[in-house]
Amino acid sequence: MATLLCFGLGYSSKHYIALCPRRFDRVFATVRSSQRAAELNVSSRPWFTVLQFAGKSSSNVRAAIADANHVLVSVPPDASGDLVLGEYGDALLRAANLRSVVYLSSVGVYGNYDGAWVDEESECRPDSERNLQRRAAEQAWKHFGIRTGVPVAILRLAGVYGPDRNVLVNLKRGIAKRITKPGQVFNRIHVADIACTIDAAFERRADGIFNVVDDEPSPPEHPIAFAARLLGIEQPPEVPFAEARTSMSPFALSFYANVKRVKNVKLKSVLGVTLQFPTYREGLAALYRDCTSAKNFSS
Repeated sequence: MATLLCFGLGYSSKHYIALCPRRFDRVFATVRSSQRAAELNVSSRPWFTVLQFAGKSSSNVRAAIADANHVLVSVPPDASGDLVLGEYGDALLRAANLRSVVYLSSVGVYGNYDGAWVDEESECRPDSERNLQRRAAEQAWKHFGIRTGVPVAILRLAGVYGPDRNVLVNLKRGIAKRITKPGQVFNRIHVADIACTIDAAFERRADGIFNVVDDEPSPPEHPIAFAARLLGIEQPPEVPFAEARTSMSPFALSFYANVKRVKNVKLKSVLGVTLQFPTYREGLAALYRDCTSAKNFSS
């Protein structure tokens, strides 16, 4: 019997559990709220158990660690470091059944490369507090793998999109902004391709760093233009970055501060992943086909 423990039931991890339930006989997942855990447990299937993890040690989580064969970590770090290792590092070190770990990170750890290409061997130059914390967490999990001999796959994700989280929805809600900044490009990744990558990493007991990105880094306004054509509506007006930045959050500004093109050769050659959605065009077209009802695209 195989058991998965997922620290953090976020967007990507929820899609992975939904896509690949047959790989595991038992799945444990954590959320921050005890109320949310109780709600999910009422409606969940017998093989799926939700536990609370809000920075305090729990005997239930420790029992799940002891049972787990595979651990998926999507909880972001904070100033104190990686929260999972900080609270449950001792239990994970003693976990006799543990066979592999997958840690979800971000391509933000590379920092700015002025539009040049980067791969997993490129120097990390994090220049924000969030990315500095993420890089430190990567190193902590790498050290855990060296110390225990357990393979740890660090997946550096690009900008994530998928059902209910995409520019088609934003256009219909009237909140999409066509921000233009000369030379700015982003990689993206559909959540279904993230799920397939997580599954490949567990299946192969992969170790090391992998960029989980699409094939075509492109300017931020291009997906908006493509999505508007799919919907048959006008694009929102262009907003120069110099103007838009005055109302952008620090989180949003950090994306525009760094320009790089991220390679995914290792994702394909080592993990054997074939992207279902190699560019935003395939991804948005599929989302449009799946969500053409008024209910799904209501504003």
